[in-house]
Amino acid sequence: MYTKEQLLKYSYFKEQLKTKTVEQMTDSLTGILSREYILGFAKSLIAEKIPFTFAMLDLDNFKFINDNYGHRAGDGILTDVSAELVKQIGGFGIAGRFGGDEILFINFRDIVYADKKAFFNVLYNGSTLLRRNYSLVDCSPFVTGTMGCATFPDDASDFDELFLMIDKTLYRGKNKGRNCYIIYVEEKHKNIEIKKLAGHGLCSVMQSLVRQCELVPGRDNKLHAVMPLIMEELRITDLYYTDKTNRMHAILNKSFNEEVGDIGNLMKDDIYCTNEIGSIAEISPVFCGVLMKHKMETLLIAKIGIKTDTDGYLICAEPRSRRIWQDDENAILFFLGKLLAATIRLDGDFLPAE
Repeated sequence: MYTKEQLLKYSYFKEQLKTKTVEQMTDSLTGILSREYILGFAKSLIAEKIPFTFAMLDLDNFKFINDNYGHRAGDGILTDVSAELVKQIGGFGIAGRFGGDEILFINFRDIVYADKKAFFNVLYNGSTLLRRNYSLVDCSPFVTGTMGCATFPDDASDFDELFLMIDKTLYRGKNKGRNCYIIYVEEKHKNIEIKKLAGHGLCSVMQSLVRQCELVPGRDNKLHAVMPLIMEELRITDLYYTDKTNRMHAILNKSFNEEVGDIGNLMKDDIYCTNEIGSIAEISPVFCGVLMKHKMETLLIAKIGIKTDTDGYLICAEPRSRRIWQDDENAILFFLGKLLAATIRLDGDFLPAE
């Protein structure tokens, strides 16, 4: 992808090209710089005291793409995303593959916070890089990504410190739910410990859900008790549920009350998710109509029930731009559905909503 002429603009590559070819410095799959040379370039810029913003893009749920569409599709996504990123940073930056589905890039143009924010807003909301379907030969996966960045010399004075800050911001983005960018800000991120962020996993969330559910009797009380944690972990604006009469209610919006009698048509398993509401129109037209009426565009459902018994459903349905529901988000809602069914039966007080 990168040509000799493009690389010769930089003194680091002028020196490297005396003994190496472009092919030796670029990743064979994507055509962007290989790990050794994107890192070497960043170190050379620091040595020359040239300001730049260093960022890492980590594609969300890349394993899901490989597992469901095959590694050829995964390679296609990596190639197309890399090409699109190169296009976006064209005259003011350069990109390289760090490894796997992680891509590093250097941005010479956007150094101050306001400019970085504007740049990332374009990448996420006004470009063809992320939050879009990539059309491959036999599939069109919807692709999102998480980014973290820091700037030399404003945020760090040496390479190791700069890379640590990128790591912190990237982990922070993943911890917030992915599909977002984090710009390093000292007062917010200086004291972040990556080990603690990485350790904030499903186990601790599930333990908290159990403790909250055990404190109060009744489905509605339990849902209210867990709502703050669920909102934080799933990044939702409200949590919906149905009872045995197939009325859809909301925890926060008490006026929400809709008939969704055909929601069960979707539930071939205990969990269901889609980022394309239109895809359920034929299977569950009534439920789809309710979602469209309330401008909801993305959907995650978990059954409340044990074995073959179904006491209702938990529903995450958001009116925001399309998103990919992450594996851990699916797991949290699935667990809550099972937990509600089990604890309510133990309390002996399961009653359908009136």
